[in-house]
Amino acid sequence: MESRLLVRLHTKDEEKGKIMSKTIVHRVVFKNAKIGTLYDLYMNQRKHALISEAPAKISAKVGTKYSFHGGYITGKNLQLVKNKLIVQSWRGSDWKHSDLDSTFVISLEQKGKDAVLLATHSNVPDKHYAGINKGWYTHYWNPWKRHLAGKQPSKVRGM
Repeated sequence: MESRLLVRLHTKDEEKGKIMSKTIVHRVVFKNAKIGTLYDLYMNQRKHALISEAPAKISAKVGTKYSFHGGYITGKNLQLVKNKLIVQSWRGSDWKHSDLDSTFVISLEQKGKDAVLLATHSNVPDKHYAGINKGWYTHYWNPWKRHLAGKQPSKVRGM
């Protein structure tokens, strides 16, 4: 598995002091995969729930709200370019009310027989960085690779 991680630290002064946030960047290569397949794994509600093994509600329409993992993750589709780009506002249900929404972007590129995914998740609260960073691999990139290799998940939890 080829992947790279880049972390940028951001600070923002507010009335109550500094809010720390980080940006997560993952570059993941999916061997012998099509970008349309990856796009569908994320944007198709049934496939998203099956592969992440958790309830998912999503529509492939700009401006619509979504929720993943039984409502733990919520947000809105801000920009969609079929098979190429997904831009979403993104928020965890356990974030502080004062935490700003983060922005999540998936960019897909076909490189010969392989699909390259570049995921950028910006404005992630420092407190939640480690769990979210690990979660992308645990609930998405690794299960996607298993699915593409023909291994099926057990069942969707919470459905």
